[in-house]
Amino acid sequence: MFSLKQNSWFIRKVVIWRAVASVAWSVILLPVTTALFLFFSRFSLFHPIQCLSECTSLLTASNTIFCLVVLCGVVLMTGFFNLEFYTLVPSIPCSRIALLGTVLHPRQCVHSLVYCTMGMLVMWCASVIIGGRYSTLGTPCRIESYSFLGVVQNIYYVSFQPIQGSLPKVVKCSVIQSLYSARNFAALYFFFGYAPKAWISSTLNLQIDSSLPPLDSLTGLLDSSLFYHLLISGTFLYLTWYINVLLFRIYVTEAYSFPVQSTFTEDAELCLPKALTEKNTLVMKFLALQDLALLSQHSPTRRLEIFSLSQPGGHPHNWNALINECLSLMSELTHRLVAHQDAVASNGRFKSQSASSDTKSGSSASSVMSGAEDLPETPRHNIPLRTPGSVFLKSSVGGVHSALTAPFTPDLDSPFSSPAIRRLAGQQEPQSPWFGTVQSPHIMRRGPKLWSASTESQANGSPPASPANVPSLPPDNRKPSFLAQWMQNRREQVKSFLAKRVLIVYLFNKLPEASSQALFADSQAHIWALQGLSYLVASSFSEDRFGVVQTTLPNILSSLVILLEAVDRHFKLPHASSKPVRTTCSFGDSTYKTLRFALRAALKTSIYRITTTFGEHLNAVKISAEHRKRLQQFLEFKE
Repeated sequence: MFSLKQNSWFIRKVVIWRAVASVAWSVILLPVTTALFLFFSRFSLFHPIQCLSECTSLLTASNTIFCLVVLCGVVLMTGFFNLEFYTLVPSIPCSRIALLGTVLHPRQCVHSLVYCTMGMLVMWCASVIIGGRYSTLGTPCRIESYSFLGVVQNIYYVSFQPIQGSLPKVVKCSVIQSLYSARNFAALYFFFGYAPKAWISSTLNLQIDSSLPPLDSLTGLLDSSLFYHLLISGTFLYLTWYINVLLFRIYVTEAYSFPVQSTFTEDAELCLPKALTEKNTLVMKFLALQDLALLSQHSPTRRLEIFSLSQPGGHPHNWNALINECLSLMSELTHRLVAHQDAVASNGRFKSQSASSDTKSGSSASSVMSGAEDLPETPRHNIPLRTPGSVFLKSSVGGVHSALTAPFTPDLDSPFSSPAIRRLAGQQEPQSPWFGTVQSPHIMRRGPKLWSASTESQANGSPPASPANVPSLPPDNRKPSFLAQWMQNRREQVKSFLAKRVLIVYLFNKLPEASSQALFADSQAHIWALQGLSYLVASSFSEDRFGVVQTTLPNILSSLVILLEAVDRHFKLPHASSKPVRTTCSFGDSTYKTLRFALRAALKTSIYRITTTFGEHLNAVKISAEHRKRLQQFLEFKE
């Protein structure tokens, strides 16, 4: 575990300084964007020389310089919120009520209020810079809040991509978003603009210029000059914020090289093996995994340091630390997927946690232990619900009961789930003629035999399970108290009442793809672990002089095969293999929607990389017959 001093040093030197650099570049680019905005606002096709002279004189005017100072303050505040609210693991609400709760979170409300205030300041500065009839604009308004878009489109999600973005994309997204905002503003003002205008003018005792057409009329809204200046002002607003966001993404995701080993004790805590095990500072762990993936491909010298032995003692401490963390990440993801698959039972019903644990321990966990007895125990951290302020200080790698591994599948036993969802998952209503069959609605079959609910089976028409299959349970002669029974009845009545309300069902129903996306929300870490591990194993065939990799090769192969089987089973679930629709006009990062596909491709590529390097030598590795059969398909290129 890193000491608090080393943690603070890394955050201060790497994260904060990178955020400061992004803000500095945003401030440097601000006069350029302001000059472009002023040029387009004063552009005249028939008088270009006069347009340039006016722009030059306005840029040096006192009101323009004052507006630049105000805009610099807005950029600084935006950079602070970028550092405070950005996350490496996206927030994926699995239902509409969860999305509503995220938007209405007190911290998010404060964020929205601050961004609305900054939007008003930017639009006021834009109106002052344009001048003319907009110079006295005192109450600018924006209908669609940038803060709300940040929640819905996951603008605050930072993904590690080779190319974070480009300036033409930023301009395109700014123009499109400004068009949407101008359209919504014009429509709402046309229908609801008269009453607020009358109330404001009477309250503030304002004089309305009767020479100008009112905006709540078709003549006023069809003013091309007004629409053009509204469009470029909105584009300037979004461009100012989007450039700040883009620069922040570029600087934060820049690769950082950790030393593999250090000769000084005080620097040992900042070495790569220690950084990989970091649990509190998530950005440090992600940068360490990124560095591992890069060095395994492009740095033979650093790879030799990983394969080296300690002096004195001759122990492969560097390799052991790296392999333990990589296998731990793969084991954690495997357990998470197995827990999710156990929740979605074959008959569409949710199993209890104890039943899921028993099934998992009887199938997947036993195969894990048989194939890799020395696998490190899966880390299980109790992670609270992620708030935007703690994203850089909390680890997303949790156990099967963490916030990311809560039941993401539709709650089929809940009264809020619709019959369509039950039919999709395979569970039918007991009163439905389709119950227990897929052939004819007129044929009634016996329900599923569930040993954990024999009374329910009898009610459905199926005989109770045989005593040989039912585990012996200790007798419990205690009867529920009258208060507990009364509370249970009232709870069922409330559920039955709410289940008949369409709005409640709409809000609480699970979103189709959100469950699968949330399971793989932090899979970028697993992709780097797979890439780094496979490249190191492949390089060890010719570079490992001491044979440190050969001792752990059975565990590595078994872990890869077990994870592949879990991933393959997950893609057979409903909505898991459906690819989301791409959004071209959004500046939010949507790569998290396809992380499950990227992980599956990286997993198969990693296995192919190892099998093509070792070839028939893998037959000498001691693994189970089932895993050897699956690896043989990779050796024969049948996967």
